Amino acid sequence: MTDLVRLERNEDIGVIVIDHPPVNALSSAVRQGVIDALETLANDLTLKAGVLTCATRTFVAGADIREFDNPPPGAKTTNDVCRALDQSPKPVVAALFGTALGGGLEIALACHARVISPDGAVGLPEVKIGLLPGAGGTQRLPRLIGALHALDIITSGRHVPAAEALKLGIVDEIGTDHRGLAINRARAMAQTGEMPRVRDLAVPEMDRAAFDKAADAIRKKARGAVAPGEAAASVARALDVPFDDAILAESAAFHALRTGPQSKALRHIFMAERAAGKLPPGIAADTQPWTIRSTGVIGGGTMGAGIAICIADSGLPVTLVEVSDAAVEGARGRIAAVYDRQLKQGRLSEAEHAHRLSRIDFATDVKALADADLVIEAIIENLEAKQDLFRRLSAVVRRDAVLASNTSYLNIELLADVVDNPERVLGLHFFSPAHVMRLLEIVRPKRLAAAGLATALALAKRIRKQPVIAGVCDGFIGNRLFAHWRLQTDFALEDGALPHEVDAALEAWGLAMGPFAVGDLSGLDIGWSNRKRLAPTRNPAARYVPIADWICELGRYGQKTGAGWYLHKDGKREIDPVVTALVEKASAARGITRKPVSAERIQLRVLAAMANEGAKILGEGIASRPSDIDVTLVHGYGFPAWRGGPMHAADAVGLETILAAVRDMYAESGPGLEPAPLLEQLVATGQNFASLNR
Repeated sequence: MTDLVRLERNEDIGVIVIDHPPVNALSSAVRQGVIDALETLANDLTLKAGVLTCATRTFVAGADIREFDNPPPGAKTTNDVCRALDQSPKPVVAALFGTALGGGLEIALACHARVISPDGAVGLPEVKIGLLPGAGGTQRLPRLIGALHALDIITSGRHVPAAEALKLGIVDEIGTDHRGLAINRARAMAQTGEMPRVRDLAVPEMDRAAFDKAADAIRKKARGAVAPGEAAASVARALDVPFDDAILAESAAFHALRTGPQSKALRHIFMAERAAGKLPPGIAADTQPWTIRSTGVIGGGTMGAGIAICIADSGLPVTLVEVSDAAVEGARGRIAAVYDRQLKQGRLSEAEHAHRLSRIDFATDVKALADADLVIEAIIENLEAKQDLFRRLSAVVRRDAVLASNTSYLNIELLADVVDNPERVLGLHFFSPAHVMRLLEIVRPKRLAAAGLATALALAKRIRKQPVIAGVCDGFIGNRLFAHWRLQTDFALEDGALPHEVDAALEAWGLAMGPFAVGDLSGLDIGWSNRKRLAPTRNPAARYVPIADWICELGRYGQKTGAGWYLHKDGKREIDPVVTALVEKASAARGITRKPVSAERIQLRVLAAMANEGAKILGEGIASRPSDIDVTLVHGYGFPAWRGGPMHAADAVGLETILAAVRDMYAESGPGLEPAPLLEQLVATGQNFASLNR
């Protein structure tokens, strides 16, 4: 055994305890320790059976991801642990609590029985880092609960709560004293000689056509991600291939994915998410946040209502302030509609539905926020209106209350200027719909107190958002990058592409929806007005005309008719021939001869625009590290996570290729697309963006 695993004795039961805080990750040392403990259990004649459990706050929550790129040579694998459990001459019961995930659940499945605490959960989330379960998970789980249920759990990566795990048959019992329950079950099994092995079970009979249909739907939904399809294929082997052969195939598929680009990208995002949630260099890691007991939200539109829901869902009370009784009723209706829908879908009980609604109060005067610890404004995106509001708040709230703006673009420093205690002012940029989207940009003005920044990070954790800290500039990280890459898709129209061709190119590259399809959600006129803010015009000396003339003509058509780029029929979209005709007409009127634009050119230019602007953001200190930019684009803008974000993807393409594309775009389009000094420096020194992550 190792220092991370010990064998305790409870009369005639050996209790194997993994003690590897904080989450008992299944590192090489832990795996070796469990195998050693099982050998001791087998050879000790005074011990009749075993229990496998963990110390601290959770069962094994997965593998040690740090070992994936450089696995220790000769180290025992999780498959070796499962094999040792299969070969144990004595029954071993897994006592699960907290989260039993990935390799943690796989070793539990190799035990002879499983019990769990009421608040525990299990899962096989490997697909979320571009992998499939590699230690028998795709073979044992289908044998235990059926192939269709296993397919859902494995390809979604979702956590299965204790009650559902019992109903499905993943665990045998639920009890508050999970260790005591496991000891009693192990002792009883030793007395009866009961030692069922999951590997020996036959997969329950099922409709194979239904399984194949579900697997095909999973591959289609994956949009280029390979792990879900590989996981589905591995589960299918449980239906057709003997266990030992299927295990070998599963292991081979796991290792192919582990060394492939998609898993490396997803593991990059996994680590980047954790880095983004930490205080930046220069602020002590033990800085304590201010206490938040009560909150306020000003503005009850779509965004404000969503923010109020986020806060109420976290257990905090919130007072939502609107300008009139009628506006309050509108906000109340928006919030109720969300909770009513969750109740109807079975995601909330009647009691929890009522409880969450009760946490939200409404008012028509900011004086109702006099005792709030945190106030978030979500009013119209207008600097003068926000400054006026902050002046009024400064006269009402306590001097230690945090004042936050949900602005998408505006200068937070100018809001702090009108407050008597500017070190408590910051930006909290939620993404719409706020109660669904995971990203939260925390905008850090220069005068913000360290404790204020710590408070924002603590709030993000409480409301289950992914934080990214950004400096103050027009558009911060996300919208600033979005404006530049979105502009390239408009330029592609001038180059000769049609809207649906641009969408197809980017959807093939991994985006869930192309930019023009997204534009249909807001309308052509609104879509243009939002993009115009940060968009440079093309170089007048080049053959291109300013994009504003082009898009505004289409915008006027959209505003007049309510049309978008596409016609939508029976859940499918088709390009609107009227819009296509307008593109052709606009081209002819400006003397532009349309010619095909390759998908590869569109994809490269969009990526290069993002990487170049990201390098400028890094050079200006707006983002602390390239990985923060990656997290922002993945969680806020639909960038395919399996590509790792724009900075990681740029490294994968090669920064020399990216810089060459940027130089071409600058030659054609002029100011606003100058190569970033940092990008040029990295290419000159043979470095990449990954070298700047810390």
